[in-house]
Amino acid sequence: MKKLTLTLAAILFFLGGCSDDKLIGTWVQPIPGMEDKLQGITLNKDGSAQSVNMHTLLYTGWQREGNILTLTGQSIGNGRTITIKEEFEIQQLDDHNLKLHFGNTVLNYTRQTSTGE
Repeated sequence: MKKLTLTLAAILFFLGGCSDDKLIGTWVQPIPGMEDKLQGITLNKDGSAQSVNMHTLLYTGWQREGNILTLTGQSIGNGRTITIKEEFEIQQLDDHNLKLHFGNTVLNYTRQTSTGE
């Protein structure tokens, strides 16, 4: 029984790590009203994050617990800087698509490849 428990714990740990690996990378979406330009987030393996083409919303970190993605950083605007912590529900995650739910908003991202596609 003890071996089974340890084996299950190891499997869950491994699967949890794999699912975070799917998040690592750059995720983009068209900028509303400027569909020829992209905005988004880069999630790094070390837990750091960067905003892509969002100059007033600067993400600096991320973590995942279950289906919740938490992004931290700063919102800069009107001469003030505010520390932020936003929680998103992950509704879809695969090699190419990331769908996040935030309040009444659904954000659809695609993975940006190394060639910029």
